[in-house]
Amino acid sequence: MNNYVTGAVIKKLREKKKMTQSQLAQQLCVSDKTISKWETCKGFPDISLLEPLAKALHISVPELLAGEQIINANRAANILRSAIYVCPVCGNILHTAGNAMVSCCGITLPPLEAEEADEAHDVQCEIIEHELYVTSPHAMTKQHYLSFIAFATANRFEMVKLYPEGNAEARFFSRGRGILYWYCNHHGLFCRRI
Repeated sequence: MNNYVTGAVIKKLREKKKMTQSQLAQQLCVSDKTISKWETCKGFPDISLLEPLAKALHISVPELLAGEQIINANRAANILRSAIYVCPVCGNILHTAGNAMVSCCGITLPPLEAEEADEAHDVQCEIIEHELYVTSPHAMTKQHYLSFIAFATANRFEMVKLYPEGNAEARFFSRGRGILYWYCNHHGLFCRRI
């Protein structure tokens, strides 16, 4: 991971759960002096204790390492509020129906911010029968290519994975209005309301 749990984080999360140092120590089978050492930055929890510590504090390990609990306030999960994450190491593409704590290859990923496309990254859209047909003149070399094209409506998120040296095109069943996303491996995420 790119960071480690700090004493201030442990103290903040423990106090938020209204636990004493002794209560937390008892759950982890360590002494309350050990908890005190962690919280005063005179020591760190062993890596083998991260999972039990996170469980005792009722959060995930990535949340513990980040120092904050992620609470999804968007219980209705409108897909138009989707967040898209791309791992810079392995190229994994992750989609969530709202903000989330996402990590891949040991890196905490930020949600991508979509922007309007410039001329070099624009796509063409047309309706053919009941399908939205999307194409792009973008180069599809091994070094520079579109990684995916996705279409989000209020209740669906569909994605077509693209590959270098393949065609930059995708077809989606037309289900009304939504947001079209496409991702360039060099220039990031682009979007357009359809």
